[in-house]
Amino acid sequence: MKSKTIAAVATPNAPGGIGIIRISGDEALEIAGKVFEPVSGENLSRSKGYRAYFGSVRQGDEKIDQAVCLIYRAPHSYTGENVAEINCHGGLFVTKQVLRAVIEAGAEPAAPGEFTKRAFLNGKMDLAGSESVMSLISASGKKAAAAALNTLEGNLSGKIKECRDKLISVSASLAVWVDYPDEDIEETGSEEIMNCFTAVKAELEQIISRYDSGKALTRGVDTVIAGKPNVGKSTVMNMLSGYQRSIVTDVAGTTRDVVEEEVLVGDIILRIADTAGIRETDNTVEKIGVDLAEKRLDRADLVIAVFDGNLPVTDEDRAVIERCKGKTAIALINKSDLPAVIDKAPIEEGFDTVVEISAATGEGRQAFEQALEKVLMTDEFDPYGACLTGERQRECCRRALQFIDEGIAALKGGVTLDAVNVCADCAIDSLFELTGEKASAAVVDEIFSKFCVGK
Repeated sequence: MKSKTIAAVATPNAPGGIGIIRISGDEALEIAGKVFEPVSGENLSRSKGYRAYFGSVRQGDEKIDQAVCLIYRAPHSYTGENVAEINCHGGLFVTKQVLRAVIEAGAEPAAPGEFTKRAFLNGKMDLAGSESVMSLISASGKKAAAAALNTLEGNLSGKIKECRDKLISVSASLAVWVDYPDEDIEETGSEEIMNCFTAVKAELEQIISRYDSGKALTRGVDTVIAGKPNVGKSTVMNMLSGYQRSIVTDVAGTTRDVVEEEVLVGDIILRIADTAGIRETDNTVEKIGVDLAEKRLDRADLVIAVFDGNLPVTDEDRAVIERCKGKTAIALINKSDLPAVIDKAPIEEGFDTVVEISAATGEGRQAFEQALEKVLMTDEFDPYGACLTGERQRECCRRALQFIDEGIAALKGGVTLDAVNVCADCAIDSLFELTGEKASAAVVDEIFSKFCVGK
């Protein structure tokens, strides 16, 4: 049975030097041949593949554009199917016109992520590698891109397979011993099983422990800038953004709503919310802003607490210090370009990390970046190690680890080995789900629905 042939624009929806229309499926070359005429006169459906043809694109009798068409033969293509990519000039109108001609010639519009989904279904990559594609596309820094590329190339999957194979070896031995009790089969010893469980447990714990630092680089950190009014929160926001994102005045309480921005600080993505100054107020509008600020602070992954170095510590400052207890936080003593008046002791007692800066001049930004790396542990992050790229993968690892812990407890408690084997099998299934061998159709559909069209 022939698979339907799909097509989509594979380049961003914006004017550019080139626009690419990707066609994939059993009839990709025939459909491309209906709209693209090589100057050589060759028939694209007979192309051996790995060829580039110069020619023109037509919609009926009308010539649309000059273009280059690249041909790939199954199974040696991104999707594992026959693929044609028409590279036309990158104007929005021209690109859409070429896509329309391709669809009129028999292709169907591709769904989000459908090209990569076909690559997964055709065995070109596993599910972990597929998920890394969008991480690579959205990478904002060198470490994030390196981590995504290494996952795409199988680094994570290789580590997971090593863990899985160790468990499978033990599970297979136990299954044979349990199923054939009358045969002269040597029993797998409890010590051997324990050594296997312990080794896999250590490997999975290391992979999971690297997730949060990797997430800061690849997914970003929900961050709140908090402090009493007029300490320079909005100026800090503008310093990190690189432009005037928030309004800055000498009037306390200027910021009354939550101003949000995504910024790159070194290699770390911060999704920052600049909030209203936290203080007691009778102003109805400002009070709404303060309530929003307190709620955002409570659920933030990172708090940047700002204090005015040119003023003594106040009760409002102490309230901010109290609210930050137990949070991942950095204290910024702002206005270092002015005479220092503040007593740092209460701040240093309340925060493990304190940095002096002048948000107005940019002084201390480098020290802040270094502190940020240490707090989020990205300074020790190795992008070339096994890296989880999403919560689904982390949950699979966490479940596998839970079953291994149950197996270890069962061994220590003297439970029969057939029950221990159930724990091993459940851990194996969780690791199979991570790489996609046992993922349900619903899980697969959900993953690829988050992709962009054309990828």
